[in-house]
Order: sequence, then structure tokens, then C-alpha cells
Amino acid sequence: MARKPKPKNGMLSQTSGRRKTAIARLTLYAGKGNVRINGLLLNNTEWPDYIKNKIMEPLLLAPEVSAKYDYFISANGGGITGQADAIRLAIGKALVKQEKKLEKTFLAYDRQLLVADIRVKEQYKPNDSKARSRRQKSYR
Repeated sequence: MARKPKPKNGMLSQTSGRRKTAIARLTLYAGKGNVRINGLLLNNTEWPDYIKNKIMEPLLLAPEVSAKYDYFISANGGGITGQADAIRLAIGKALVKQEKKLEKTFLAYDRQLLVADIRVKEQYKPNDSKARSRRQKSYR
């Protein structure tokens, strides 16, 4: 039976979340509940409040557990809403990885906290201006 490697520098786990073309990579450390996104504290980002609240949902559902950890998140690709959904998913996965009892709480609140939404924009077709439209045919 293989042994788990010891975490380096207090790191507890790593998870990732995806939404459309946005990817969020999260590293969880023991700490005081700080959330850093691309090096900035969540409160110092220039994102609208509704996006910040969306990111904070998994932390607010389990305040006693989430206050034990620091969250270092790298988010890129997509827009701010896609990144927010990816970050939210990564935080939810990381918390469930640490505390299994949170899984039922998160699933009861919103399934998107633990399960990725795989929908993406349909690709444009060759020699056409849209993803789905086709040239009109005349049969007469």
C-alpha cells in the first residue's frame, strides 16, 4: 500500500474547477480564512459585489470549517462570471475533501458547488457565419 506524500510547507490539498473556458486552481493551507485570487485578497478585487458574494457562498455555508483554512486561487480564461463559478466549484471541492460531512450541505444548497457544469459554447462551422445556421436551400 502506497503512503501519501507529506504536504509541503503546510499545504493541505489542491483542487481545480472549470466553467466554460475559465479554470480556477486552488491550493488550501491551514490559516485564518483568507481568500486570495491571483495574488489579491477577495475584498480588494475590482469585481462587482454579486460576483464576490457568489464566490463566498461555500464559505458562508460552513463558517466554522472554512475559517480554518487559507485559499490561494489562480483563475484565468473566460469572463468574470465563468471564473467566479470555477472558483466557487474549486472551493466547494476543497472543503468537501477536508470535511466529508459538508457534502450533503452543499448538495442540498446547490449542486454546482460540487459538480462541474460542462456546457460550453458551440463552435463555429467552416464556411459559415454562425455555429448552427445553414445556407437556405431551394428545391424548385
